[in-house]
Amino acid sequence: MGISRRAFVTSALAAAPAAALVTSLASHSSAAPATRAAGTRALGDVVGKITTGYQGWFAARGDQAPIDGWWHWSHNWSQPPSATNHALMSWPDMREYSNVYPTAFADLGGGGPATVFSSHDDQTVDVHFRWMREYGIDTAALQRFNPNGSEGPTRDDMAEKVRAAAETHGVKYYIMYDVTAWDDMQEEVKADWTAKMRSHISSPAYAMQDGKPVVGIWGFGFNEPNKTWPPEVCQDVIDWFHAQDVYLMGGVPTHWRTGTQDSRPGFIEVYRSLDMLSPWMVGRLTNLADIEHFYQHVNTPDQAECDEHGIDYQPCVIPGDNSRRHRLHGDFMWRQFYNLTRIGVQGLYISMFDEYNEANQIAKTAETQDDIPTDSGFLALDEDGTFCTSDYYLRLTGDGGRMFRGEIPLTEARFTPPAG
Repeated sequence: MGISRRAFVTSALAAAPAAALVTSLASHSSAAPATRAAGTRALGDVVGKITTGYQGWFAARGDQAPIDGWWHWSHNWSQPPSATNHALMSWPDMREYSNVYPTAFADLGGGGPATVFSSHDDQTVDVHFRWMREYGIDTAALQRFNPNGSEGPTRDDMAEKVRAAAETHGVKYYIMYDVTAWDDMQEEVKADWTAKMRSHISSPAYAMQDGKPVVGIWGFGFNEPNKTWPPEVCQDVIDWFHAQDVYLMGGVPTHWRTGTQDSRPGFIEVYRSLDMLSPWMVGRLTNLADIEHFYQHVNTPDQAECDEHGIDYQPCVIPGDNSRRHRLHGDFMWRQFYNLTRIGVQGLYISMFDEYNEANQIAKTAETQDDIPTDSGFLALDEDGTFCTSDYYLRLTGDGGRMFRGEIPLTEARFTPPAG
């Protein structure tokens, strides 16, 4: 089975609801761009930029991928996805894919077969990176889980395909190691970088920051049973990568600064040794009150801590779980763009580009029930009665990115129209 980052959100992890939404922000002018702390740091391919996580982990029988299965589409990868065998929470808009694969779902509500794409198809990756360029996404973080098992050859292929697409479309990319459930990570991640992934830094599209190639490591310090390494093991890996002269981005727990809740205690010096921190937010925010609570009690003091220690801060922006009706036709995502921009964060990490398994994707998505298999039970982007074009969350990301980069004024009210 594949690995998901979906967190078990308990009462301890859920954001304490704010007493009330902040309705007056007169002290924060919307007439001019925010003065960002990034202005005091060197801009690069992650500082001052919009990065999105890219899974690239969907495959289908017949796509020539080494894994030869319905990778991440189904629970049972030997069988096509169906109403009783799927790993999805949302449905892609398939209209721009020339190579499609039939599923065992019923036909779409508007007629026609229910098909899916394969990330292993060059055309799929090309479409995704074209969207990134068209909608103003600067950089893609290619997720790389443990490559030493059966998924490894397909993940190796995906790294080459991402490189080619990034070069074609002028989008930057970097390798992000997700160490979830990677028991022998300490030495194997070093070996993988040395033998395979380091070769990518020769690409003109490989992301650079402070004159160094960017590498991400996601998962140190999480208080979860599939991430049990002690601080000294994680510190050894960080020190090794720094010795390779890389700029190290860390995907860290939401409560990294306090060492509580989703963070193991005793990791603060590990976190402080990273060049950039990107705390995970999926499952933490479910409504506007949560966003305001985190703005005041988590994001703002996080930025102060990072400023004190010379660390770049790159919090997550999430579109919201469409299957749980979190999105509020864009208001949920825009509030995060607005709050984090006025804090002055150094970068923004969009979680995620193609995460149809958790319904947190910004990639093009079914607009109405006409675009969804009739037996799936999935929600479309119009779940709250507001029609949204399939590219709405890409457009919203583009506008949020322009605001973050200071290309347009800081604006509290979302202005991106759902219908285009």
